[in-house]
Amino acid sequence: MLRVSASPHIRDKVTTRSVMLYVIIALVPVIIASTFIFGWRALMLFGISAASASFFEAIARRVMKRKQTVGDLSAVVTGLLLAASLPVDCPIWVLLIGNFVAIVVVKQMFGGLGDNFANPAVTARIVLSVSFTAQISTFSVLGKCVGETATDLVSSATPLAIVKQGQESLPSTLDLFLGRHAGCIGETSVIALLIGGIFLLVTGIIDIWAPLSFISTTALFMLATGQDVLVHLLSGALILAAFFMVTDYVTTPTTILGKIIFGVGAGLLTGLLRVYSSMPEGVSFAILLMNILTPHIERWTTPLTVGGVKHAKS
Repeated sequence: MLRVSASPHIRDKVTTRSVMLYVIIALVPVIIASTFIFGWRALMLFGISAASASFFEAIARRVMKRKQTVGDLSAVVTGLLLAASLPVDCPIWVLLIGNFVAIVVVKQMFGGLGDNFANPAVTARIVLSVSFTAQISTFSVLGKCVGETATDLVSSATPLAIVKQGQESLPSTLDLFLGRHAGCIGETSVIALLIGGIFLLVTGIIDIWAPLSFISTTALFMLATGQDVLVHLLSGALILAAFFMVTDYVTTPTTILGKIIFGVGAGLLTGLLRVYSSMPEGVSFAILLMNILTPHIERWTTPLTVGGVKHAKS
């Protein structure tokens, strides 16, 4: 029997579910590190966030009378990334609102996975930071991680907040690398994030272009403006975003040149926001702004089809 189908005709065993499963595996070191640094409440937040994101996706698809997609695990990844970008003291109800925004508003109302113009977790994090500033602006860490004997959570300023306030009592480089300081639960442990990122690179789930251009541009910007480059690289959401957000298949360019442009733009915006705005962190806003530019970057960098011609300018 002759089978006729539209091109391309490449067949591959890779599915959305398998890609998302790899991303979940890459986040396991981050979840484990977060539990050691922030206690069992961090693990609870990850679990509730993943479960609620899946629930909202299942309900939304049912209400919209669309094919059920909760099994592709993309909602689980969104829930885990949103939880990773929140402090351990975040109220559960705020986390639930964030997942509703990410899954129902940003993702499903625009058609579902593949049609959303912005990263759901990033956009939800921004909505929460603007709407519930008081609830997600308190950062805590287990006392034993900051030199105390108590195992209770103690409030502390994040490294970027300390830099913004002009203080000098920064954690050591080793503490920044291991994550023994206050911050969002999935952003502090650089070593755990690097393990997950290297896993994604080795398995071919992501490539190096966007993370490398994003990190290097941010580093060069901080060097040019006289900032402590190492502190900015090891603090905040930079490494989390480099491997898990600027590599998003849906909301970032697909061409190599496009990925580099996206990374450079996100790095420049991150530097500008961190240094010159009132906010100590700027990664989420930088990525959202570049998400908006992604269709244009894609159009500018798409290679010309063999035998094709460029359209004349009107």
